[in-house]
Amino acid sequence: MSADPEFELESTVTEKTGSTALRVITWFSVGVAVAAVGIYVGAEIRNRYKFKKRTPYDFYSNAGSRQASEFGVGI
Repeated sequence: MSADPEFELESTVTEKTGSTALRVITWFSVGVAVAAVGIYVGAEIRNRYKFKKRTPYDFYSNAGSRQASEFGVGI
């Protein structure tokens, strides 16, 4: 045990500050990971829902392409 009580208090405060910063970083990274997993799962569920709700027109190769009906029209 040290003879200087101020030194003990200062080291305890420094350790607690470092621990708090590490805790904040950990919780932030956990939150970001949960958000990323949520976005991925949501996109998968949406794709599966859209796949089940297909129409007969979706089976054609050009069903989703948007082509200009009037090209080359000019003076």
